[in-house]
Amino acid sequence: MTVKPSADDIAAAARAASKGGLPPIHKWNPPFCGDLDMRIARDGTWFYNGTPIGRAPLVRLFSTILKREDGKYFLVTPVEKVGITVDDAPFVAIDFEVAGTEENAVLTFQTNVGDQTAAGPEHPIRVIRDPETGEPSPYVHVRDDLEALIDRKSFYRLIDLGQHQDHNGVSWFGIMSSGQFFPIIPSAELE
Repeated sequence: MTVKPSADDIAAAARAASKGGLPPIHKWNPPFCGDLDMRIARDGTWFYNGTPIGRAPLVRLFSTILKREDGKYFLVTPVEKVGITVDDAPFVAIDFEVAGTEENAVLTFQTNVGDQTAAGPEHPIRVIRDPETGEPSPYVHVRDDLEALIDRKSFYRLIDLGQHQDHNGVSWFGIMSSGQFFPIIPSAELE
């Protein structure tokens, strides 16, 4: 019988496996040990047993062993794998910096857990619109199969950098980063 580990057990195993960078979770394939009562809210808050995890270093540690498989999220160590709940995206992009010229800008996002990612072909920006309200939900790819929801203030700043461009035969309003155009909304919908 497999005993389901606690959050403390997972944290201890993650600390042991982490040697200063991101652990090699892509190499780990431990047995599934069940679900843990851990949830990441849409605003990026991590909860354990219904209580927010207030220690930022612990949240960062958990974020380094987060894995997505078949649309489900897991915390993975070399010897155990537990399921957790993610309300939307596991991370939130809380800010970004712009480097380079307007024609050759690079947008580097920072997440709530300390990851940095430069938007580009390997780290795309995508925007999903709610079919009923039309409200946008913008995301940037962070690592592996994990994304960050771009927070509202950062999205408004992105819009200020936007431009119109033909994309697949349609005029779009979007963002450029690392030589890649990321469409946000068809230009015709802005008129």
